[in-house]
Amino acid sequence: MIFRTLNRLSILLLFLVPLSTPAHAETREVLLAAYSVPKEVYEKRLIPAFVQQWKQRTGETIHIRSSFAASGAQARAIAGGLDADIAALSLESDLQQLVQAGLVTHDWKQGPQHGIVTTSLVALGVRKGNPKAIHGWEDLARSGVEVLYPSPKTSGGAMWDIIAIYGAGVQLGTRRGLSEAALHDSAGDLVARIQRNVKVMDKSGRESVTTFERGVGDVIITYENELLPRIAQGRPYELIYPDDTVVVENPIAVIDRHADRHHVRDIAEALVAFLYAAEAQQAFAEFGFRPTNNAVITSTSGAFVHPPHLFTIASLGGWDRVFAALFSPQGAWTRAVERAGRDR
Repeated sequence: MIFRTLNRLSILLLFLVPLSTPAHAETREVLLAAYSVPKEVYEKRLIPAFVQQWKQRTGETIHIRSSFAASGAQARAIAGGLDADIAALSLESDLQQLVQAGLVTHDWKQGPQHGIVTTSLVALGVRKGNPKAIHGWEDLARSGVEVLYPSPKTSGGAMWDIIAIYGAGVQLGTRRGLSEAALHDSAGDLVARIQRNVKVMDKSGRESVTTFERGVGDVIITYENELLPRIAQGRPYELIYPDDTVVVENPIAVIDRHADRHHVRDIAEALVAFLYAAEAQQAFAEFGFRPTNNAVITSTSGAFVHPPHLFTIASLGGWDRVFAALFSPQGAWTRAVERAGRDR
């Protein structure tokens, strides 16, 4: 009798309990690989908001993992095997590495805002009260001023920092009427004189800010968005905007090969689209990043400083020309580092 009852229960359970979990019931997962600076806004605001929105729209529970590192290191990690589905990096050349590796196969510049999800400005962070009287780039070359910025060998932010110095030199020389050849020499000289005062070159922009917060250095060259939230929280820093500085452009793209292999292209594309929408762009602005959504640009314009002589990579001749001028074996920054090393 007991065995007949157990047999009937076993048959009933076969109908009630599936032998295996259907594939569609597994939680799909997307990996976002980003440069280090926007870690807080992604983890605190953007990822939770998108996961909730996706659940409300589709009924599906998903998981967004995130990885943050210096932009150049992140790009090399993805090209070397990190299975990220989305890359949010600090400069175009890092994303182009993934194009050259055959991982990003679509034309990412055809996306909203030409593939640029946020912008920023390179600015100067100083101690409260500005005790070294820093007002512009030339002040960073004065004797006794200790400067911080990360290494461009690992950090996209550092490349922007050095481009800001070089571009400012080009613009100042242009206003003085210098010839094309003299412009490069004058701008390179400014890079070299500031490089002599560089105290520490960390691996990433975030590490450089941490060093500054430990009391090292008089001035840090960094994205404005690194210090704006800290100043709002009462940290003892001030932001100085040189009259001439560069507009930082931060690209984002779905990594086609990985997203397709993981069967998450729909989620990855929806997340990227969400980041351009007003809700996400407003969150970026609240964390100190300049939005690229036109409506949000207008509504947040008063929250940002607008220096008189902004320039872009395009106005300096494009990435290839800038890389050759600064970071090639004979580039101005490469030679400046070599000279600074010999002088020490």
